[in-house]
Amino acid sequence: MITLGIETSCDETAAAVVLEGKKTLSNVVVSQIELHREYGGVVPELASRKHIECISLVISKAIKDARVKIGELDAICVTSGPGLIGALLVGIGAAKGLAMALKKPICAVNHLHGHLFAAVLENESFQFPFIGMVVSGGHTTLFDVQSPVEIEVIGKTRDDAAGEAYDKVAKLLGLGYPGGAIIEELARGVSDDGLRFPRALLENGNFDFSFSGLKSAVLRHSEKVFGVSDYRKRPGSFRPIVPSKTSTEDRMEVRRIAAAFQAAVIETLATKLFMATRSRDVSRAVVCGGVAANQALRERIVSQGKNLGIEVIFPSVGLCSDNAAMIAARGYSLVKAGKLDSLDFAARSRW
Repeated sequence: MITLGIETSCDETAAAVVLEGKKTLSNVVVSQIELHREYGGVVPELASRKHIECISLVISKAIKDARVKIGELDAICVTSGPGLIGALLVGIGAAKGLAMALKKPICAVNHLHGHLFAAVLENESFQFPFIGMVVSGGHTTLFDVQSPVEIEVIGKTRDDAAGEAYDKVAKLLGLGYPGGAIIEELARGVSDDGLRFPRALLENGNFDFSFSGLKSAVLRHSEKVFGVSDYRKRPGSFRPIVPSKTSTEDRMEVRRIAAAFQAAVIETLATKLFMATRSRDVSRAVVCGGVAANQALRERIVSQGKNLGIEVIFPSVGLCSDNAAMIAARGYSLVKAGKLDSLDFAARSRW
């Protein structure tokens, strides 16, 4: 079976062709990072317009790169949520048009489930069950995945997602956007020197996440060290404090803050993941989503997993960010299970 995947949930316009749910024949992604960088985050209206500009070209290139004819596609799979409504509608509209024109079945895919199936693309002998953790800019969610069609949410963020916290802390310190890679680089090889930020909701049996308090703790510490933001001289604003770029002491303090912040995020994620594997008596875990590209997180979780006898699977870095190959892979499992959709399904900002 050949499936076409389409992904437009946020700021990547993506299309991919996948064979039998595992072999990637093509995977085309057009990123909008440069478009949104000057705003310090994704602007929904701009994202939607850019998707409209790119969607037809991206789909055409994916089919061409896969060296298949458009009529050879067996199913159209598209992200229907969660995500930005305007962005989702572009991909859904394109998918519905193709399905109607080609008289092919269509499948609405949960974006978060798609991330979980990124691991399947690189593991021919992939097995269920597993605990899945999706860590991205918009989501921090734990899943108990018993089979391709039995996926249960067992924990999620109550406020900010981990990736969102990275972006906001980077903005606070005047580091730029997106914040994840910048903070990771600044924290590399740096000691927090005793600086410790809070880890929330670590009590046993609680699988939910909260990063708002951590973000606020970084703000309070930064105001204490660097002073209150110039924005109306009010404390509590996440507008950049902007430490001195010429002061060696300030630059070192920023790196120390980055290291302490990242340590708190990683400890929280690792603790929750292995708490879940123990609770559900599962010996396999998948960690995916944009934040899963973080090397320090990978090293900590893989090392801890070995000590606990848990097999931990990370998709390759290229498949951690939003892409359509994961949507095509997830859609394949739904089509095989007979879980198809009619053409009247809608975009969903939440799932």
